[in-house]
Amino acid sequence: MKIKLLALLLIIGFLIPHLAIAQGKPYRVGTTSANFLEMGIGSAGCAMGDAYVSVTRDLASAYWNPAGLSYMTMNEVQFAYQPWIAGINLSFAGAAVHLQQAGTFALSFTGMNFGRTDVTTLEMQEGTGESYSAMDMALSLSYAQKLAEWFGFGTSVKMIKSSIWHMSASAAAVDLGVIINTPFFSPDGNRENGISLGMSISNYGSRLKYSGIDLLQPIDIAPDENGNFRDVEGQFRLQSWELPLIFRIGFSLVALKNAHNRLILAADALHPNNNSESINCGGEYGLFLPGKAKFYLRAGYHGIFMEESEYGLTCGGGIHWAMLNNRELKMDYAYKSIGLLGNYSMFTFGMTF
Repeated sequence: MKIKLLALLLIIGFLIPHLAIAQGKPYRVGTTSANFLEMGIGSAGCAMGDAYVSVTRDLASAYWNPAGLSYMTMNEVQFAYQPWIAGINLSFAGAAVHLQQAGTFALSFTGMNFGRTDVTTLEMQEGTGESYSAMDMALSLSYAQKLAEWFGFGTSVKMIKSSIWHMSASAAAVDLGVIINTPFFSPDGNRENGISLGMSISNYGSRLKYSGIDLLQPIDIAPDENGNFRDVEGQFRLQSWELPLIFRIGFSLVALKNAHNRLILAADALHPNNNSESINCGGEYGLFLPGKAKFYLRAGYHGIFMEESEYGLTCGGGIHWAMLNNRELKMDYAYKSIGLLGNYSMFTFGMTF
């Protein structure tokens, strides 16, 4: 056990200096690719203002903090959908299998579809009759296990691909996370109801570099000479782009707990490589009717202290219906304000079995 904990601390100690070097003023806004990886997944976390790194305990942990998967006790499937601006939409689908002794394994897919756009040229400004599409996607394989009753560790390996018309780019990345339950301020002495500490590092990996036939252009290497090859095949070389690296650390507190009510308060601090540091905060109130249903109300604020932030208030709720054999059918909703980009909703459906 001590060896595992030491290895984990060494990994974290190695990565944190890279995060510190990456951050600097002026903030590197607009210098990373695949920024759909920064968009929260799952209505519960989004409704709490993205303050979810220490709270997550379901399949959405594959995004927020893979260590949350280690606290799952049942198998789960989950689907999420968020319509966005200009016909763009974000979708998520995943499944997790919990094995009592081996831990929890999860496979998830995240995709951002930009729809189709008409092709225009200077000569044919009304359109050529063609259209093209663009899409970003990530496929993640996650594993998590409790190293102790109070300590969970998780990791995700993801393949990322971005495509636009005849061009594409790909990269690989890894996420790491831990969640620690403490007995501090627990109303009943149970660690699960005390302060929880969470930390995750997301999208630590290679760079994206686009390639494809759209980069091929005929050129005349000697336009003032006759008798040479006029249309020599040339190719543009594009720059490679970093992934949006995010370091999250946060805590959550069970402020109220009894047989029918629970109130969780949470706060996260974020250190990204493409923006200023910020803080997210949120809360979740749950009303439990044993054997029938669970009702949730959530609210939060996203992007506190972020310079020139377009984020703001978030809210939402959910209903989890109890079924036979401790199964649950889940429906959650989140509403969030993104300033100039408007107000948007996220819908999440899931089932445990």
